[in-house]
Amino acid sequence: MADQTAPSSVAEMKEALAAAEYLADEPAALVSFLAQRLGKPVLVEGPAGVGKTELAKALSRASGRELIRLQCYEGLDESKALYEWNYKKQLLAIQARSAEVDDGDEVLEDIFAEEFLLERPLMQAIASPDPVVLLIDEIDKTDQEFEAMLLELLSDFQITIPELGQIAATTMPIVVLTSNNSRELTEALKRRCLYLWLDYPELEREMEIVQLHAPDLPETLARRMVEVVRMVRGLDLKKPPSIAESIDWARTLLLMGADDIDHETFTQSMSIIVKHRTDIDLVAERVGMKMPGAPTGSATGQAS
Repeated sequence: MADQTAPSSVAEMKEALAAAEYLADEPAALVSFLAQRLGKPVLVEGPAGVGKTELAKALSRASGRELIRLQCYEGLDESKALYEWNYKKQLLAIQARSAEVDDGDEVLEDIFAEEFLLERPLMQAIASPDPVVLLIDEIDKTDQEFEAMLLELLSDFQITIPELGQIAATTMPIVVLTSNNSRELTEALKRRCLYLWLDYPELEREMEIVQLHAPDLPETLARRMVEVVRMVRGLDLKKPPSIAESIDWARTLLLMGADDIDHETFTQSMSIIVKHRTDIDLVAERVGMKMPGAPTGSATGQAS
């Protein structure tokens, strides 16, 4: 079930994502294009903060579709992801119907109807009369039982409700699953998906991304900032800076009126990109002391 309204080429897909403020590289543009033309889900893996979730959001903006997001977590089950019955409403219906009829089986049939169903994100995406983008975010936080529950949806874009039967999608959803690669996903799930690995971008690409979102940042300062961010990512940190945090830092430097990143500027704004106490100490020592204007006489010395 392919989307006939999708861009007609990878180049068009790349342009549409760029118009939605997402600078996709060739693999991301190709997989996004194929997802719509072939009607297949996309599994996007990579480190936290490289733009996996943002790709789904950009596909939503580029296609004009509503974004339906299922945020995964440990212990997520079918009732929170697919559907559950509205027990309070069912109980009231039972009480009302029991006063009218004597047939208990008829009452039970009446309460297992769509009007008593509470739709959760997966069912909302399948049942929507309009095409949507379904984001299943951080699937690696769930267990294999949850993955198994997804297989019918990912294969046939339908779900089965025992009391109602099969509910199939009438429109083609774009399905994006993201994973931070914290555990190995099952082969059954991977087999049903197109695959995309996203990593931190190269320097020039990250500069383009930063300048797209902070266009007033001078090119020389943008380059210097991205170089520093890459130095920070090269350390053994609990949480390396994400691309979103690079953009936040660029906007911060603009608000500070900075024309360079010296020791004082770096020290004042470092918490925008470094957010663990132990990381702050490490970054201050390994990177901060290399900034112009750093105190002399340190173990690392001053780099110009």
